[in-house]
Amino acid sequence: MQDPNEDTEWNEILRDFGILPPKEEPKDEIEEMVLRLQKEAMVKPYEKMTLAQLKEAEDEFDEEDMRAIEIYREKRLQEWKALRKKQKFGELREISGNQYVDEVTNAEKDLSVIIHLYRSSIPMCLLVNQHLSLLARKFPETKFVKAIVNSCIQHYHDNCLPTIFVYKNGQIEGKFIGIIECGGINLKLEELEWKLAEVGAIQTDLEENPKKGIVDVMVSSIRNTSIYDDTSSSNSDNDDTK
Repeated sequence: MQDPNEDTEWNEILRDFGILPPKEEPKDEIEEMVLRLQKEAMVKPYEKMTLAQLKEAEDEFDEEDMRAIEIYREKRLQEWKALRKKQKFGELREISGNQYVDEVTNAEKDLSVIIHLYRSSIPMCLLVNQHLSLLARKFPETKFVKAIVNSCIQHYHDNCLPTIFVYKNGQIEGKFIGIIECGGINLKLEELEWKLAEVGAIQTDLEENPKKGIVDVMVSSIRNTSIYDDTSSSNSDNDDTK
């Protein structure tokens, strides 16, 4: 097949009649480089700077640039705030008792705060901390904190640990006190997630209680046992009648 860019008399005739497109001129690498540099020069230097760098370089810009910088800085600041709002927390933080009021009770409006009071000598507390660390990453819009119980409440009984409180607007919206209420020594991550979702601390994507199957089996077993006992009792009564 003939190259349409080839310099032949026939190709020139075809170009004249519009059958072939105009011949492509070879690209000049130097010209391309000049155009690229010109384009880069049109980008203001402050558009490549961080907010901190802008602050340091304020004296180097004229009045027109400063007005543009203020607009640009405000835009970058709003972007940063939006990102921070979306990824506000994302970790299980350790606090002390003297931080409790500021970090938990007086937390910002409409923010859910989950606090775990624990002792590191209690295995169930360590398990809950592991689960909360993972849930904190999954639900960064919720505040997750933990505190050694003695720093918050003196003489708190071990039987009440782990203790999980859920706060919102200074009020306790949910609480789980002790091993049983927290889900038992074999507590699974999804089970704790469901518990916290039930009291409104997080918005889970779980469709049903992950422990529901276990509960159904237990209920069924109890019912079967009850029926068996009733049947045995009835048979015994009949034998006595005879």
